[in-house]
Amino acid sequence: MAVHNYDVVVIGTGPAGESAAINAAKHGRRVAVIEKQQAVGGNCTHWGTIPSKALRHQVKQIMQFNTNRMFRDIGEPRWFSFPKVLERSRVTIDQQVEMRTRFYARNRIDLFFGVARFKDEHSLVVRDNHEGVEELTAQKIVIATGSRPYRPADVNFRHPRIYCSDTLLGLSHTPRSLIIFGAGVIGCEYASIFSGLGVKVDLINSRDRLLSFLDDEISDALSYHLRQNGVLIRHNEDYERIEGDESGVVVHLKSGKRLRADAFLWANGRTGNTDSLGLENVGLEANGRGQLQIDEHYRTGIPHIYAVGDVIGWPSLASAAYDQGKNASDDLLDEEFRFVEDVPTGIYTIPEISSVGKNERDLTDAKVPYEVAQAFFKDTARAQITGDTVGMLKILFHRDTLEILGIHCFGDQASEIVHIGQAIMQQKGEANSLKYFIHTTFNYPTMAEAYRVAAQNGLNRLF
Repeated sequence: MAVHNYDVVVIGTGPAGESAAINAAKHGRRVAVIEKQQAVGGNCTHWGTIPSKALRHQVKQIMQFNTNRMFRDIGEPRWFSFPKVLERSRVTIDQQVEMRTRFYARNRIDLFFGVARFKDEHSLVVRDNHEGVEELTAQKIVIATGSRPYRPADVNFRHPRIYCSDTLLGLSHTPRSLIIFGAGVIGCEYASIFSGLGVKVDLINSRDRLLSFLDDEISDALSYHLRQNGVLIRHNEDYERIEGDESGVVVHLKSGKRLRADAFLWANGRTGNTDSLGLENVGLEANGRGQLQIDEHYRTGIPHIYAVGDVIGWPSLASAAYDQGKNASDDLLDEEFRFVEDVPTGIYTIPEISSVGKNERDLTDAKVPYEVAQAFFKDTARAQITGDTVGMLKILFHRDTLEILGIHCFGDQASEIVHIGQAIMQQKGEANSLKYFIHTTFNYPTMAEAYRVAAQNGLNRLF
């Protein structure tokens, strides 16, 4: 068995693993990366962020074509099958894999494809698909193995009409109706995608409102627009059993209701990919959801073994994972370090949602004297031109100091728009002020202009 020696070994090539590896390589360390799949990119590229957002983009284009009066001169509304839309998203996946493979080659990072397992605290055994075995030793190890959909034992995922968010990407037809269990980010995004394709969707939520971590007004807006697109939302429900037959799936709810659809999607929770790592060989233990406990420097219970990305749980976002990987790598290199906390939320429903900072509930509970600044997209010239008039920008600010406390955006390009406010929020002292948007000239017409409109609205509320 061949033995290879490295300064740093990273397990996983998702956003967290990629950034950790490249950062270490750019600081002159000898780095290897282990990936259990046959291509780099991790779950983010192959089953999560990239395919779902590419799907969403295609569906949004179809919806725009079918609702834009100008296109009626070309022909009648068009409907596309799920496999056809999925086929286009695979082009993006291939582009991502090709680009990220070049990153590793350019930085002279060795790639090992296979399943990694700890032999001891400094050694990993890698077994590939052909039963080839190699051993890697390293001074520092970074676990960035990501997560997969949580699958409860009482749901038969072997049934051809019962899917999780991974297996859904193998769906070979367009169901007429779909039941989604779990109204978190993944459930809401897929509810938007399938309703946009004309599928009848039942969205089952175990809580009393959608995405309760969001600002209440934004959550309400999401509920309204999902319903407008034909999604039936059922709050405060849980399943008793799920039965699949030759023609569909029946969901029996604990409330006594019974639902039937052509297909069923389980979208309730994620599990960290730690079960094959041999953690017992180094004295580490994952929690019940397969996640690893880390300290404020992303170190596990063994100081030279780090863990980053979805495998540590919150916030389970590709953006945060990338920063976590880079900063964990900085720590093991004794470079300047930052623990990633203030992370913007990007939810790619139709329309999309993004927020950063505190929401109204947080500030009210903390008895912070805040005020609200709002701008509705329907009142901006750019939105009127593009036809994307649904949505709003909401700025929460301290009524005495004008410090920006939270940015909440709902509508087209929300995940881009929020970063303007985020940049000002990150400024120190008096530079974090609502006045910035009054004293700054914005291009016209733009969506960014909503900040000026909102700031004027907010200042008008003061007395």
